[in-house]
Amino acid sequence: MNTIARWGKFNLVGAMGMAVQLAALASINRALPGHYLFATAAAVESAVLHNFVWHIHYTWRDRRNESPLLGQMMRFHLTNGLVSLLGNVALMRLLVQEAHLPPMAANVIAILCCSAVNFFLGNTWTFAASS
Repeated sequence: MNTIARWGKFNLVGAMGMAVQLAALASINRALPGHYLFATAAAVESAVLHNFVWHIHYTWRDRRNESPLLGQMMRFHLTNGLVSLLGNVALMRLLVQEAHLPPMAANVIAILCCSAVNFFLGNTWTFAASS
């Protein structure tokens, strides 16, 4: 599969993951108002798990081969999960506390900022083609 087609699939999964993350963030913020960084971390993890399942079955399905699922999940969390968690929490802190944006708007910006890095890491390491 060419990189442009895979980027399109990645973004489709990402859009669904964004919906999962924003819904989780809204729900957690309603239940625990004022704890937006905790809510962000929990919402990111829900999206990371959602996206992993979709990526192995859709975006990088042609690269599943015999790689152990647990190994791919660990690599996904070390790349996509870490970039998403650290990037989202850091950007949320900056955008909410310093720029005074509402948490939902700040989270959309944070997600979009992490997207290109996550695709690169997923394509070159997490779901790398077998040599």
